Amino acid sequence: MHRWQWQSWQGLPYLTCSLLQDWSHGFFTQQFRLHAPEDLAQVLRPSAQVYRVKQVHGNTVLSASQIASEAASVGELSFPEADGILTENTAQAVWVCTADCTPVLIADTQTGQVAAVHAGWRGTATEIVPRAIDRLQEQGSQLKNLLVALGPAITGEVYQVSEAVAAQIGSTVVPQPSESQVALPEEAPVLEALRQLPDSPLLPDSLPGHARIDVRRVIALQLAKMGLDEAQVSIAPYCTYQNPEYFFSYRRERQKKVQWSGIVSA
Repeated sequence: MHRWQWQSWQGLPYLTCSLLQDWSHGFFTQQFRLHAPEDLAQVLRPSAQVYRVKQVHGNTVLSASQIASEAASVGELSFPEADGILTENTAQAVWVCTADCTPVLIADTQTGQVAAVHAGWRGTATEIVPRAIDRLQEQGSQLKNLLVALGPAITGEVYQVSEAVAAQIGSTVVPQPSESQVALPEEAPVLEALRQLPDSPLLPDSLPGHARIDVRRVIALQLAKMGLDEAQVSIAPYCTYQNPEYFFSYRRERQKKVQWSGIVSA
């Protein structure tokens, strides 16, 4: 069982995962709200070069060199649009911010390279985490050497969405409807297939036309579909919506406040 441990920096709490113990990393809490990634790098590794992007709920993944090239062409204060970042050299710190979406940190035990991904429901529906892993494989990573930590995010029991959204997310991990099912409502076959899964990410909701879905569980299923073993993946036992003492939640507060998560390449 992977351990999620509370750490402290100047009296402020943040989380680490034992799965990533060989990399400087952290899932930071709302207590760090006044600190930008450039500040937070001092917590992990002061000498690291910081990389971040303008998150747009898509599935674009950029490398550190692509981000640097963009900054050189349009100015350092402008960040390219993407939702995933991967490193190429040592001492590169990659960062994403979240406030209910899933912060995903990925590390390669052989190359030392890492990635950070912002996985909201839209990014998950377009498989941004598998896409980040594909990019790492293009750089020489092998699936067997990857470790993935899914940080604090909103849990399925409190994440209400429309059935159409649930089906859009879930369609990435269940077979597509057959021709014999076309007479059913578009999302019905997908939702039924999701319900049949062991430890299903789909939960019932009392409001007609709605469901509750665990996005982190869907991401874990996407990773299993790619071939990652269960032991290579860890999910934080914290919900941003249900733990207001530590985390901002857009669903709870309807305010654009975020917490940062980052990891440094070895």
